[in-house]
Amino acid sequence: GAGTMGSGIAISLATAGFEVALVDSDGRALSAGLERIRSTISAALDKGRLDAASAAAAFDRVRTGQGLEALQDADLVIEAVFEGLAVKQHAFASLGRICRPGTVLATNTSTLDVDAIAAASRRPADVIGMHFFSPANIMRLVEIVRGRSTAPDVIATARSVTRRMGKIGVVVGNCFGFVGNRMLYAYGRENQLLMLEGSTPAGIDLVLENFGMAMGPNAVGDLAGLDVGYRVRRERRDLTCDPRYYRVADMLVEAGRLGQKTGRGAYLYSQGSRKPVRDAEVEALIAGESQRLGIERRAIADQEILERCLFGLINEGALILSEGIAATPADIDVIWCNGYGFPRFRGGPMFFADTIGPATVLDGINRFAAFHGRQYWTPAPLLSEIAGNGGTFQDWRNVKASVAGSL
Repeated sequence: GAGTMGSGIAISLATAGFEVALVDSDGRALSAGLERIRSTISAALDKGRLDAASAAAAFDRVRTGQGLEALQDADLVIEAVFEGLAVKQHAFASLGRICRPGTVLATNTSTLDVDAIAAASRRPADVIGMHFFSPANIMRLVEIVRGRSTAPDVIATARSVTRRMGKIGVVVGNCFGFVGNRMLYAYGRENQLLMLEGSTPAGIDLVLENFGMAMGPNAVGDLAGLDVGYRVRRERRDLTCDPRYYRVADMLVEAGRLGQKTGRGAYLYSQGSRKPVRDAEVEALIAGESQRLGIERRAIADQEILERCLFGLINEGALILSEGIAATPADIDVIWCNGYGFPRFRGGPMFFADTIGPATVLDGINRFAAFHGRQYWTPAPLLSEIAGNGGTFQDWRNVKASVAGSL
């Protein structure tokens, strides 16, 4: 794939010294991708991030091809096609047939089942997830997703390549959204519900930005493109039937408000500007949808906004730890500080939970459960266990490491 993500990955590889074949079946997309690589490397040269010799060498390392046959001698293939399971399975069926034995086949999926993609290749031991974050040539985080059958040397290769690219690779397990995006859905869910209950997009974003988040959730949605999450939700078969669930985001997409790319999303954007401007039309749309769904709107305090978004995030993190999707609380913190704009001075969501005390988080979740019900506010058993013991997530990690070391 030679789109924004594919070309960004190619830039990162080429500037790290790897020979790269950029492949796309669409000739125009391939030309656009190559031009994107050229302009990005040129900009790095102009800003002094690369010298002339390094810039020329990086661009010379990139060649192009329209057919997958161009990859038959590759050591590593990173797929960055459209985020749809059928599309990715089709690509991996071809890669499994074309690539030589021992080639590592990596998918850049951000949410999809790596095992389902791997099965299509008929060589699942060679398949791994390498979830880059956009823009891939700038963002340092890579979630390295081990599938059920991924071979140890394949994991080692992904970690080595990631490190050579100057990025931070965190090995995680396979589930919907892995660590980062799975937690993002819990965080975003509360943002969406808060808007229906009476908050505004700008009001929520201000609270989270004052906490230290690089951007509020609604500004982030507009930046990423609201249609991206909309398509992902249409792929899922495990979503709640709750009509409130991500209803605001879906409504905006259905109204053609996709975010910065269309100049309208949760906010308005003037031509050529990324500065979000409050939009009374959006706030009226949300209020109308609240009325249609029978939701009584109310004034919501900043503290409730903050706690609902953060406690939902932390509770999902506790579930992820108990399932072994993340190995340590620190892995979650590294992912959220390096991929999602969580304030580093707060240490990450799990470190923040330890700072205020897991018992405080548990009390807040139980308080929200009493008001909103248990559908979204059932405490993770691990959180209840840690809070009940008067401990922290780090204490839990230390005990776990000690037990493993004694075996």
